[in-house]
Amino acid sequence: MSAPSATALRLQIEHSLERSFPAALTPVQRAIRETASTGIAGVDALLGGGMPVGAICEVNGPESSGRTTLVLSFLAQRTAAGQVCAWVDADDAFDPESAAANGVNLRQLLWVRCRKAGGPAQAKQAAKPWTQLDQALRATDLLLQACGFAAIVLDLGGTAAEHARRIPLATWFRFRQAADHARTSLVVVALAGCAQSSAAAGLECEALSPVIAGGKVLRGFRFRVQSDRQRFTPFAVGRKKPPASVWPAAGAWDTTGVSEAAGALEMDRSA
Repeated sequence: MSAPSATALRLQIEHSLERSFPAALTPVQRAIRETASTGIAGVDALLGGGMPVGAICEVNGPESSGRTTLVLSFLAQRTAAGQVCAWVDADDAFDPESAAANGVNLRQLLWVRCRKAGGPAQAKQAAKPWTQLDQALRATDLLLQACGFAAIVLDLGGTAAEHARRIPLATWFRFRQAADHARTSLVVVALAGCAQSSAAAGLECEALSPVIAGGKVLRGFRFRVQSDRQRFTPFAVGRKKPPASVWPAAGAWDTTGVSEAAGALEMDRSA
């Protein structure tokens, strides 16, 4: 007599436990999360509607990869709706003029600047990268506990990846719980992923060829963004690579935009 299959054994166990533990071996359906639009159709499609609300979303990539432009577009949507947001600047590198040029209402944005101490101790502080990082983490914790912000950006873009990865997992877990309680979108901008399992979604950004008009004039930029992971969407069986999108961004100096490059916006969900 042949041994029963794994499926038959599972059904037998579930049948014997169904009165005490319904569907004991059946995975719980993933929750449908509230989202907020980034203002970029391709990115919203990758994220299933936009940035997750009440959760952590990581936006990673090297410098000039489009990560800041993407996040500024998201904040522009939030502040235009009258929502109050915050930017925790671990490296004091945020540019308000660029933010305003991307549509962010600065009156609705709190900018938290993490600075090194001045004077004779400045050289000593430079050898301690955790000084500003610790300020940023403490500020983020306080803002999340305040429960008054629709979105909080933790900008670690200038922080070395090895330092960002040293942030304790307990810190990210606390941030995830606080974001869920406050219904805040916590967006972490970094060179590489560091929130690990506490992040509900992750995006990897990459710069493509610039948009050139007439072969001489720089009109804008093209970026590629790839969905690194998303905890609240079902896994697609047979997918060989994660979905990605290419999107154009106009330069702040260009009044005509990048309408010629709009056709470059595309989705790549090939299996």
